[in-house]
Amino acid sequence: MPSVAFHTLGCKVNHYETEAIWQLFKEAGYDRVDYEHISDVYVINTCTVTNTGDKKSRQVIRRAIRRNPDAVICVTGCYAQTSPAEIMAIPGVDIVVGTQDRIKMLEYIEQYKQERQPINGVGNIMKSRVYEELDVPAFTDRTRASLKIQEGCNNFCTFCIIPWARGLMRSRDPEEVIRQAQQLVDAGYKEIVLTGIHTGGYGEDMKDYNLAMLLKDLEAKVRGLKRLRISSIEASQITDEVIEVIDQSNVIVRHLHIPIQSGSNTVLKRMRRKYTMEFFAERLDRLKEVLPGLAVTSDVIVGFPGETEEEFMETYNFVKDHKFSELHVFPYSKRTGTPAARMDDQIDEDIKNERVHRLIALSDQLAKEYASEFEGEVLEVIPEETFKENEGSDLYVGYTDNYLKVVLPATEDMIGQIVKVKITKSGYPYNEGQFVRVLDEVEEAAV
Repeated sequence: MPSVAFHTLGCKVNHYETEAIWQLFKEAGYDRVDYEHISDVYVINTCTVTNTGDKKSRQVIRRAIRRNPDAVICVTGCYAQTSPAEIMAIPGVDIVVGTQDRIKMLEYIEQYKQERQPINGVGNIMKSRVYEELDVPAFTDRTRASLKIQEGCNNFCTFCIIPWARGLMRSRDPEEVIRQAQQLVDAGYKEIVLTGIHTGGYGEDMKDYNLAMLLKDLEAKVRGLKRLRISSIEASQITDEVIEVIDQSNVIVRHLHIPIQSGSNTVLKRMRRKYTMEFFAERLDRLKEVLPGLAVTSDVIVGFPGETEEEFMETYNFVKDHKFSELHVFPYSKRTGTPAARMDDQIDEDIKNERVHRLIALSDQLAKEYASEFEGEVLEVIPEETFKENEGSDLYVGYTDNYLKVVLPATEDMIGQIVKVKITKSGYPYNEGQFVRVLDEVEEAAV
């Protein structure tokens, strides 16, 4: 039985796609081994979101070549898409496939074994207009299932290389989304996370269908679905119709990740983002009306070219006033090939870092404040794994619907189940909980 080993860099979409590629190998009779072991085939799924992503990808590729010089080395993902020649130039790389045509990987491997000639299978991603179907009936990690619903992005923000790596917006056929959601629920998953490159843009390339309709259909047609989470949605995609569906839903969770990137209109303009802070604020207010207790998490880029102290403070104050429940804060890093990398007024690294620390401190404080609202309440948690910081104990960690991380005493068989937990001590990064009981079938049906 031939063996295959995977290494995934980058985002959740890449992790999802690695699982999908593994399904193809599994069907072809391959055995999956750990990346640190000797394998016949190594598949490296690369990231290119920053220059560091490229560098890390190259290191991982070289590691596989050193481990087994006779193995077939197959590189895929975003870095493979944007810079195939750079990767082909690494001695020992045999096959390069971008962010399309992953389905051909096994053919290429067979072809390579016969001809022993490196294969560049990267095409022009900008010409792709159809969503590439890749099935993931189950995940190696068994509690939260991702479901990819779209590919690509039409936004071309000035700091971002992703449209060049992933192509333009392509939505997955709704019937396929529903079929796969049902498959995941049947496999035992209680929660599904809708994911994509620009998830909230789902349906923008379709005629009579959109995200709101998909959310409604998933709830109506997928039997046994308990929780539906949207991995990320832009403010401009939170339409009145989406808000209405969220309001009426029994499965959409009280948590939305809405990337803000900056809280200053002047910076947003330089970033070529599609909204103003006034609009963003109005959407947040509407959402909090329909979903009391809503957790809003976000991404912020600090030190974008030309960012003044005043502009930074606009971001800081916006985040503080609107009580985000947690932020992912990134110092701006130049991505070669993007307009922002060529802008004048690049910000000094020390200033960037100092601003990053201020914003992270604020995020920590807001996260604690948000969590404290739920102290003493009984919430529903899906335990995911044992609590790593206390190995050997009976402590497990999982998430509530509103994305609070909870540590609680539990048992192995509760993993992936919905359990009622009383929050005994709120905090950040995690809260302490007391197990109340497992939801029974009747209650689950009522959920």
